[in-house]
This record gives sequence, structure tokens and C-alpha cells, in this order.
Amino acid sequence: MIHSPSVVLFALTSNHGGNLLIHWDVEVFFLAGALLVLQSAWAFVDGIRFLSLVRGRRNSLRGSYTPSAAVVIPCKGVDAAFDANLDLFLNQDYPEYQVVFAVATTADLAYQNLRARLETAVTPGVIRKPRTALVVAGASDVRGEKVNNLVRGVEAVEPAAQVLVFADIDATPSPDWLRSLVAPLANLQITVSTGFRWYLPGEGFVSRLRAAWDTSIATMMGDHDHNFAWGGSMAIRTGDFCALRIAERYWANTVSDDYALTRAVREAGGKIAFEPRCLLASREESSLREFLRWSTRQIIITRVYAAHLWKLGLATYLFYCGTLTLGLIALAMPGTTVLQRIEIALTLLVVLLLGAAKGYIRSTIARDLFAPETGNRASCYWQLSPLVPWVMLWNFAVAGFTRRIEWRGTEYELVSQNTVRVMRRTGG
Repeated sequence: MIHSPSVVLFALTSNHGGNLLIHWDVEVFFLAGALLVLQSAWAFVDGIRFLSLVRGRRNSLRGSYTPSAAVVIPCKGVDAAFDANLDLFLNQDYPEYQVVFAVATTADLAYQNLRARLETAVTPGVIRKPRTALVVAGASDVRGEKVNNLVRGVEAVEPAAQVLVFADIDATPSPDWLRSLVAPLANLQITVSTGFRWYLPGEGFVSRLRAAWDTSIATMMGDHDHNFAWGGSMAIRTGDFCALRIAERYWANTVSDDYALTRAVREAGGKIAFEPRCLLASREESSLREFLRWSTRQIIITRVYAAHLWKLGLATYLFYCGTLTLGLIALAMPGTTVLQRIEIALTLLVVLLLGAAKGYIRSTIARDLFAPETGNRASCYWQLSPLVPWVMLWNFAVAGFTRRIEWRGTEYELVSQNTVRVMRRTGG
């Protein structure tokens, strides 16, 4: 299947390429196209499964397991939603919890904002507030800044905490987010409970493309055994965190807190459970260049810390984009019959419609969960679905040629799963 473009290229450069091309490009396309239709149909069915899971979990009773918890939030800089999200993290509907904020330096705007807020802020009408701590983690030359903040933040957690929760300040939690995330841990068979981000479409085209791109990853989560933890919303019992030696071993030399934790759980034979109630809204406006740098960074991290997923993704998007390209070539060739053109066009249309149908499912989920914030922009999930595979192919291809990423002013070289090299720091 992946070799079909080379067949076409050979035919184009052959002295007798005309007849060979007319025969082989159509035949190869129909074979690859049939497989792609089946793959797209399966993806659509998987989307229905995800929608059913989200709706079913929302309508079911939430567990009552609420042990003492500590929420560790690494911070750098102050984004537009910083203050609003801070309010939500400090006012969770949870009986007993601590919130630890960790920054790299006192020069960080987040430190100044947090220090002022934690010393003086009182929320009207709120009787019980969580205990808080603000940690200055310093710099590290052997791991990513976010991970170093987490490691130092965990050191400030109160000994009584039975559950450790990790979150991102740029994700927007619901008032019952903490309850929903911790509740699955009542089942001792579950090692980690996780949510995932759900990008909402903003005003600009790039914001909407980001939403369509990222939610295609979010819908991979589900009620199955191959979930992965997401660092912006994950919970683990303190005892398991210590027994697995997450901080000492898996976070010692990495930039990826969630992939490293996922690896620790899988090597120990544990289970990661996805909690649909903990899909957290995010939104970001950016230039196309910034979006491509961000999305490619996600895939570079995947290549280093989950190489099997990168290889699978690269093969999947090569197959998808290669098959569509081959179909367009076959349509354009003068020797293709009218009947063949109709069959090719129908095959391409079915593939695109199935992709848009899964995108429509994501639009439905966005309206169900985030109706006020989404407004009338939810249609971008299906309207931009034809572009997503091509962006993904770019991301996966570029990730095959570099191991360098930049995150908020620091450039890293990801030498291996257990080795990180800090190349340059420019962020404050």
C-alpha cells in the first residue's frame, strides 16, 4: 500500500509508462481505497463509541471516593485565562485538598501573580479554601522545566495527602473536576485516572484548525486498555506514585511528565482509566507558524517517548494521504475510463464524508460539554477535518528528522527516553 506512489513514479519515467500507468494506478488505488474506506468506517464507529462513553458517563452517578488530595500545578508565564482558571482550581467542590504551585524562578510573571493572589485573595461566599503552597523549583540541566517544577512541587505536598493530582494552569476545570478525577481511584485495579484537553475554536482560522487537529487525538481515549495519561489532568494514589518511583526514576531525565508516567504504569502492569468528565476546555489564538511548531513538538515528543505510536501514526497518515493523492492522479490520467472516474470519485467522496462525519461527532461533543464557550463555531471540527491528516503527515514527517523542541523559551534536545540536553534558555 505504501509503495503505490513509487509504482506511479516508475510508470511515469518508463518508456512504456502510458499503458502501465493506466493499468496499475487504477488497480492499486481501488485496493488501497477499499482499505481506506474500511479504516475510515472503523474510525467513524470509534467516534460513535466515544460520544456514547461521554454521554453515558455524564448521566451516570459519580463515585464518592474523596480522600485527602494534593493538586500540583507547574506554571510559567501568565496566559489570558490564568486568573479565571486559578479561581476554579482554588474553589473545587472537594472536602480536603491542597494546591501546590511550582515555578522555576521568582522573575516569572506567574510567581508574582501567584504570590500576590495567594497572600491576599479571599473569594466571597466561599467558606472552605484549600491549603496552598508556592514553590520556586530553580533550573535543571537534566530534565524539562515543567517536569522539574513538578518534582519540586511534589516535595511540598503535605504528608497526609492520599492522592496526587497534576494539572495545567491553562486548562479550565469544572467545579467538580477534582471529584470526578479522583473518584475512579476507589477501584484498586486503576493506577491512574486521566482526562484530556479539548481545544475550543476561537475567532481565527488557526485556532479552529488547532481545535480540529487536537480533538482527533482526544477521541483516541476511551474505556479500553491503551489509554495514556495526560499531564494536564491526571491523578494517582500517593502510595503508587512512590512505589513506582515516578519522581526518582521516570521524571529524573525527561521533558514528558505524562509519557514517562504512562511508561511507569505500563511497565508495572497497571491500568490508566479515562474519565470523560475531566475533558478540560482550552483555547488559543496563534499564527500558523506557531501552531505548526506546537503541533510538531507534540509529535517529536511522541517519537522519543512512544516510538511505536509515532511509527503507527506515520504509516497511517502516509497511507491516507498517499491513497488520496493516487486517486487524484488516476482521475487526471487521460486513459482512465468514465466508469473508473466515477468509481474513483465515489471512493474519495466516501472517505472524505466518513472523516467529516467523525468530525461532526466531535462538534456534537463540543456542544454537549462546552455549549456557551463553543457558540456557533463547533462546525469547524467537521469542516476542517479534510485538512487534519495533511497537517498530521507534516508533523510526523518532520519529527522523523529532529529531536529538538522549544518550550516557552527553552530549547531541548531529546537524546533518548532517559537523556535530555538543555541547548538554550531565553525565557525568564
